[in-house]
Amino acid sequence: MTNQAAILAIHQSNYDEYIIQVKHLTKKFTDVIAVANISFEVKTGELFGFLGPNGAGKTTTINMLTGLARPDTGVIQIGGLDCSKNPQIAQHLIGVVPDESNLYPELTGFDNLCFCAALYGMRKDERQERARELLKTFRLEEAANRKFGGYSKGMKRKLTIAAGIIHCPPILFLDEPTSGIDVASARQIRQLIADLHQKGTTIFLTTHYIEEAERLCERIAFITQGQIVKIDTITNLLQPIQGKNVLLISLTNLNENLCNSLTNNFSSMKFQANKLGQIRVESISPIILGPLVRFIEDQGCEVLEASRQRPSLEDVFVQVTGIELDAMKKEKEKAGANL
Repeated sequence: MTNQAAILAIHQSNYDEYIIQVKHLTKKFTDVIAVANISFEVKTGELFGFLGPNGAGKTTTINMLTGLARPDTGVIQIGGLDCSKNPQIAQHLIGVVPDESNLYPELTGFDNLCFCAALYGMRKDERQERARELLKTFRLEEAANRKFGGYSKGMKRKLTIAAGIIHCPPILFLDEPTSGIDVASARQIRQLIADLHQKGTTIFLTTHYIEEAERLCERIAFITQGQIVKIDTITNLLQPIQGKNVLLISLTNLNENLCNSLTNNFSSMKFQANKLGQIRVESISPIILGPLVRFIEDQGCEVLEASRQRPSLEDVFVQVTGIELDAMKKEKEKAGANL
């Protein structure tokens, strides 16, 4: 057993099934309700996801759980400790990775990690050993003595995560860990998150990347406009759509009446157009492409491409929240533009 695994085992042996318990949590800013009476529980050792668009209340929730913001009403228990009135009481149990780095640009990567470890009372030799271990794990050894301010965005994200786990906390809060970074760094960070989870860390992850939530999380809460609209395991969320056949058709001259015409002539199928010039076709029975293509072309449109889709968490998210995928994709494009 590794040192980190041993520490986690000692921590978690003291907890019941649920290491995080939230009841009727509410937070209001002036006349805007950011979080509206939400309740949920996170199991010990679980990777729990908070999925929703920007502005849904994800960061406000994580700020209340980590003591950075006080709830107006509600109860927060972490590791059996009541954090509602004393937000700092469980600080030794948690690691926090905010959506924006909180490390010092004038310090080196190594010194940043050592400083964070010192805040948790770690001895000098212990924190230096742990800092070197994490720099190696996160593939930042060559940048150890470079100032943090000169790091790339992906490197900054990795070091911020390393700082969040420097004291081997049993609970890790990650707020949008891969937002706005390059593809290679995002892939590496997801693998690091999966590794931490496998070693026993309880992880609370907020994201607006649906594929990320589906790939990493065991259970997910859908949150929109400050309210949780659905909580369940990935398996249970996907179960109702597993038997469906889905086809995505790209075409020219898509008009408002085409979906209605298709519905009237192919009553066993569901049709939905999007702003990308595509029609999504859904059916319980296998979809025969030929008749659809001929009908669409008879309506004056040209079919450019037709591809079969695997039903995914995206489909469930749209059904449950009513938020179109276009809105989520625009957020991804905006994040990518900030690289």
